Amino acid sequence: MSARFEELDWQDTRMGELTLRRRADPSTGEQIYEVKLKDEYLMSSLFTVAEEELATLGLAAATGDDLRVLVGGLGLGYTAATARADARVGSITVIDALPAVIGWHERELLPVSAQLVRDERVSLVNDDFFAVVRRAPDVGDELYDAILLDVDHSPRHTLDPSHADLYTAAGLASLARHLADGGIFALWSDDPPDADFLSTLSSVFDDATAHVVDFANRLTGGTSSNTVYVAARRMRAGGPTLDGPSNEGVTVSPGAEHAEPHRIPEPGEPSVPEIEVDETIAPRPEEEVADVARAEPDVDDHSPSAG
Repeated sequence: MSARFEELDWQDTRMGELTLRRRADPSTGEQIYEVKLKDEYLMSSLFTVAEEELATLGLAAATGDDLRVLVGGLGLGYTAATARADARVGSITVIDALPAVIGWHERELLPVSAQLVRDERVSLVNDDFFAVVRRAPDVGDELYDAILLDVDHSPRHTLDPSHADLYTAAGLASLARHLADGGIFALWSDDPPDADFLSTLSSVFDDATAHVVDFANRLTGGTSSNTVYVAARRMRAGGPTLDGPSNEGVTVSPGAEHAEPHRIPEPGEPSVPEIEVDETIAPRPEEEVADVARAEPDVDDHSPSAG
């Protein structure tokens, strides 16, 4: 294994082999943290703007002080870290299904771990986010002012088939029960805006919006894009409606209608041209990081004997 590549943790989880790795960027020496689940790259500290903007966009739509925030998916911790930087936030509950991920932060293995575990407002909870939001809140349970979700790649590309029901009208209505009136639901996606999902989102929530951005990709030299959906919970006097898909109230940010699926340019292919956007967001670089790994034969994948 390369001297500039270090495996920090490997565990066999219910979802497959989970690996946390650290390597040095060959050109800058920057320490880069990467997470793999089985053979799939989930995230890299090279690309954290997506996670940060999920919190920024979601909380920008929230009103009031002493905000109660629920984060679905801990990962490298950048969504929660950005949320805690908002002075209006009073508490943050972060749910992750994998104890190993919570353990990384409790051991302070990642760049933002210390600020999370040492902040009394932040609670890291090992649970199934999707099971939690399926259940109706009990009387006296805390309702949240914002729910920020970054677990699946997109509503159509889930890490586990059991997650798919969340992205239906019934699933979204179930999640909405955990929000206070006017509370915000924000969702990260690696895909371009999905018109069908936006319609479903707007059938349950108000002011459904897809924020689309393009940004320079450091690995490919081209341009990549993400989507962050933001929507507000309806007041309980009327209750969430399940009348079926409707385009009423759906807003797509400028450039959304031209967004292309994220992909890696072929060798010699020109980079995707810059498109003006409303925010700066970065994607999970599963394919890009895999390309880098393939280009570096001295970086070996994990083998059971190395665990």
